[in-house]
Amino acid sequence: MANFEPVLSRNWHVPGSHTLKVYESRGGYKAARKALTQMDPDKVIGIVKDSELRGRGGAGFPCGMKWGFLPKDRKQTFMCVNADESEPATFNNRLLMEKDPHQFIEGMLIACFATKASTAFLYVRFEYINAYRILEAAIAEARAAGHLGRNIYESGFDLEIWVHRGAGAYICGEETGLIESLEGKRGWPRIKPPFPAVEGAFRKPTVVNNVETLCCVPHIVERGAEWFKSIGVPKSYGPKLYCVSGHVNKQVCVELPLGVTCRELIDVHAGGVWKGRKAKAAVPGGSAWACSRPKSWTRRSTSNRSASRAASDWARRPSRSWTTTPASSTTSTTPAGSSPTRAAASAPLAGRGPAGCTRR
Repeated sequence: MANFEPVLSRNWHVPGSHTLKVYESRGGYKAARKALTQMDPDKVIGIVKDSELRGRGGAGFPCGMKWGFLPKDRKQTFMCVNADESEPATFNNRLLMEKDPHQFIEGMLIACFATKASTAFLYVRFEYINAYRILEAAIAEARAAGHLGRNIYESGFDLEIWVHRGAGAYICGEETGLIESLEGKRGWPRIKPPFPAVEGAFRKPTVVNNVETLCCVPHIVERGAEWFKSIGVPKSYGPKLYCVSGHVNKQVCVELPLGVTCRELIDVHAGGVWKGRKAKAAVPGGSAWACSRPKSWTRRSTSNRSASRAASDWARRPSRSWTTTPASSTTSTTPAGSSPTRAAASAPLAGRGPAGCTRR
């Protein structure tokens, strides 16, 4: 952990990190040029498979494997990016879009090339007004510079990205609910099968990926699968943005390798529970996850759903805490100097907490 250098958040401290000029000055779009001019789609899928990158949106499904499910004889492919981030108080995707949108766009570009998708729909949470405006400006910059549009880098590959704002529905964080909403229908999950890879948006083969997942892709293409697997723990590789909020002394979003414990997140990076009190419980992964008692906080985080459940799964989308006496949680909130999200302040939690706990 001591030698870990930020990957996804490496540009956040640089003034103007949201602009194309700054991103290109720090090596931006080199991975995309490499993928489009020196590799073919199958090779890109292969390197992502080799890296064992797992989805950062919650399910932890292998990204390269998902791309490989697309029918070989397809005529058209769509890419849908889930930037809805609808779990209460989740925040890391918003920071990625606001602070370094071109890293995200480059990840989309490579993913679309790998999956042969010439159209990408970016589904953004309705409340993320600033992120929406920054993304629209960044997409315009990328298009003007030749990173988007027709015949990108003279490779023969075309890509257009369209930003679509959601309507604030929690259920649209589920991939088929997102697709229904994108099509102008009621946001409600479809019965599966067929799965989106076979019949997704507008009844065409579709890939749905999370923002943080795609932000990892340029670094994998540039540095290689073995580099990516040198970070984290077995079967859960790479960097992860962890957010901590609730009754802690320092509400943060910190980038660390997968494998960090909840205890370290709370006591080291969040400065411990406020006023020196003892935490009762934390919610590790949104309103769909059970509360975790402190005795389980020494377990390692993982993105492998089959290997880790509920309390030990700190790699999934953060949420907020249940409390009686002040408690902490692996949730995202605004960084210092920003205003807290509505969800962090008042959104109710679904489900039941540990005995004696009440909702905040």
